[in-house]
Amino acid sequence: MPKKVIIHADGGSRGNPGPAAAGFTLTTPDGVLIQAKGILLGKATNNFAEYSATIKALEAAIEVGADQVTVFSDSQLLVRQINGQYKEKSEQIKPLFTQAVNLLQKFKIWKVQHIPREKNEEADELVNQALDAGHDVESTPVQTPPNKKPIQLGVLISGGGTTLINIQNLIDQGQLNAEVAVVISSLSKVAGVKRAENAGNKVKIIRKKDSTDINEFSKSIEETLTAANVDLVIQAGWLCLWKIPNKYKNRVMNIHPALLPAFGGKGMWGHNVHEAVLRSGAKISGCTVHFCTNEYDKGPIIIQRSCPVKEDDTPDTLTARVFEQECIAYPEAIKLFADNRLLVYNNKVKVE
Repeated sequence: MPKKVIIHADGGSRGNPGPAAAGFTLTTPDGVLIQAKGILLGKATNNFAEYSATIKALEAAIEVGADQVTVFSDSQLLVRQINGQYKEKSEQIKPLFTQAVNLLQKFKIWKVQHIPREKNEEADELVNQALDAGHDVESTPVQTPPNKKPIQLGVLISGGGTTLINIQNLIDQGQLNAEVAVVISSLSKVAGVKRAENAGNKVKIIRKKDSTDINEFSKSIEETLTAANVDLVIQAGWLCLWKIPNKYKNRVMNIHPALLPAFGGKGMWGHNVHEAVLRSGAKISGCTVHFCTNEYDKGPIIIQRSCPVKEDDTPDTLTARVFEQECIAYPEAIKLFADNRLLVYNNKVKVE
């Protein structure tokens, strides 16, 4: 993380006092987003919200390890008070003023400067989004490699490995700027293990039944991925729930053979999904590439591709048609990640 960060902070109240929220963005000096957040405060005054935004932003800057900070606020009162030009008289605000000043003292260099409201639009928008949503909102940049070197993939499989082979073929053809750093299989006797080895991939078997609990199982996966310097984890027919650590947040993708949120959840994999689609009478199916969370099929959606469901379809024929779309969607999602074009905001993915 950079040693110097730029903060834009804003707070607002609808009623003064009334429903209030704080918002801030944290960026590098060259404008790269580190964090953006809107925080619902409950009933409060504008001044309370302005100070709360500054405090929350300074705490975030400390958390990422910054030692220099510049704070921009459109509150002239707050800026003058913190810079010693105007004495804080409100008993309600004094504790916040003291907290803000104490936080600033933790930085080697700090500045607090006033800017016009029109130059503080992003923080202001976060305030309004939190108020409109009735809860905190957050935008987190997807952590991708800082250069054009091939991204290192960790591929998780539990079956035939057809998705892995599709990705490997695109890499070999020069259509995907990536390398398969390691393949992890949750089963030792599946076709995907042999296919991966034949493709020249390093394969590690990590079976759930060999671990005492899900924590040990997840730790084994994490250690293997870390040892291989993996940038992005690709679940390719992976059937095991594992606890994704914070270091891999928004760095684990999955492809689901249906259009989520329909036909997702525990037990919905392979033919089970296609059978459910046919039973429902749906006229359209497809695939969904999404970031994984620690819940089945609940993560932010990156890409979806659709295909028709025909009246004479069987699970096998529908599987084949959906897989054609999977072969397009997954590489596209990987490319977007590699090109640093994905932003996760409020559990939604924005493609920039």
